[in-house]
Amino acid sequence: MTSRPKSIAKVLSPNDTGSSGSHQAGILVPRKTDILSFFPELSGDTKNPRTQIPFVDSYGARWTFTFIYYNNKFFDPSGTRNEYRLTGMTRFLRECGAEPGDKLVFRRDENDCYSVELERQRKLASNLSIDSVGRVHISISPANSWKIVEM
Repeated sequence: MTSRPKSIAKVLSPNDTGSSGSHQAGILVPRKTDILSFFPELSGDTKNPRTQIPFVDSYGARWTFTFIYYNNKFFDPSGTRNEYRLTGMTRFLRECGAEPGDKLVFRRDENDCYSVELERQRKLASNLSIDSVGRVHISISPANSWKIVEM
């Protein structure tokens, strides 16, 4: 049995922050056991199971995010989705002024109380590029943007 991590982190992509103009439904959570075990367990026996998780930010403000397993691939003949997402975060990300490259750190204490903190990325990263028009682009691999945080 995998022990549940107390903290995980996600480096935000342009899609996560909305700066790419996309309208994705929440932040993609990889189907990795160590990352998924941080969140409450969702049963795959029902279509699109979800749970609301209350979080407290570093200023004491309360936020409710939804952890959802989109699994219509297994319930609908034309279904294609088999992915986990954390949704309901748009207002939080906007109010925090989150930008691509910033890191969200999620923590869970011994009482299963959750907290979230935005860590600003201040240094120039090697995954930045400038196009011919002078626009800066950041390249973040979704599979490598989630990490277990040792405490």
